[in-house]
Amino acid sequence: MGTGFSRRSALAVGAAGLATVGLPTVSATAAAKPPSVSKEYFGRANGVAVYRYTLDSGHGLRVRILSYGGIIQTLEAPDRRGRTANVVLGFPTLADYVAKNSPPEGGGVYFGALIGRYGNRIAKGTFTLDGKTYHVPVNNNGNSLHGGLEGFDNKVWDVATIPGGLRLSLTSPDGDEGYPGTLRVVVTYTVDSRNRLTIGYEATTDKPTVVNLTNHTYWNLAGESSGDIYDQRLQIAASRYLPTDSTQIPTGQLAPVQGTPFDFRRPTAIGERVAEDDPQLLIGQGYDHNWVLDQSGSLAVAARASDPGSGRTLTVLTTEPGLQFYSGNFLDGTLVGTGGKTYRQSYGFALETQHFPDSPNHPSFPSTVLRPGQTYRSTTVFALDA
Repeated sequence: MGTGFSRRSALAVGAAGLATVGLPTVSATAAAKPPSVSKEYFGRANGVAVYRYTLDSGHGLRVRILSYGGIIQTLEAPDRRGRTANVVLGFPTLADYVAKNSPPEGGGVYFGALIGRYGNRIAKGTFTLDGKTYHVPVNNNGNSLHGGLEGFDNKVWDVATIPGGLRLSLTSPDGDEGYPGTLRVVVTYTVDSRNRLTIGYEATTDKPTVVNLTNHTYWNLAGESSGDIYDQRLQIAASRYLPTDSTQIPTGQLAPVQGTPFDFRRPTAIGERVAEDDPQLLIGQGYDHNWVLDQSGSLAVAARASDPGSGRTLTVLTTEPGLQFYSGNFLDGTLVGTGGKTYRQSYGFALETQHFPDSPNHPSFPSTVLRPGQTYRSTTVFALDA
């Protein structure tokens, strides 16, 4: 399920095209300035007090995280001139998140949220484990999406501060949303003086179960209220991706990206091929697919995004085998963000590090089964530079 990382593995890459991608460097002066964490009351949800925590790298990176859903509400990063802007999509109030982020009737956007128990889709909300069939809530085109009706994204997590970050914990009881086993989850968020946000996931269970945890942050490297992301460039360290059926469930094929609009092995503007007459793009009204990363298991570069105007770059490293790239196709102009402007189609993109969608129903995919005595571990790093 992924392991911890060393400096050597952190510099690994998943494709020749990303071989020159590095992490932000740090000077001796920068290293001497430690990150800080602060806390403020943000409201109440589910009858419980919700707090907002600010993680400050001390060098321009400032991340605000809610105990509700473990949500990354804002993330401020400097551009090439040192000017700071919020580069993730979100809502200004807790009431907005409760009402709009993942409503029970479906159609949620999941801005910045921790996703579980199972990130992405499970076909028809059904899977079989050790000969027993389980049914989980259906909430997206006849399938189960992002944990069902009451996922980890709308729970109030227990939070403790740690050096440079937070330790969030949650216990999901046996049978929660139909999933077997009592699942105990710990997620850590930390920032460092290299302007990296690291997310570490751990989980244990008392019964065999399936687990796929991720974070659903939407990025706009030009700034949260700046408009669409079509001119921003993306590179993904993957030579294959997962085509889907009409309900966005993988067919089981690991298809080559070569010669298709899904080839991001070299930096490519997100909007360059999004309007091509490709059946897979028509299904999701744009990009909403899982890429099969060329390297997994140890921390490796999965993707790099950049904004030509501001000079900001985002490097994503992960231990996971897959990356879901979603180009914000269903943002429809009905949601008002933290900057007071309306989010329209493709005003942000998501890079969700994960195991593959519908893995419990595809024995050939990397397994998402977790058994008693095992520990699920996964690490993702978002490194900001300009």
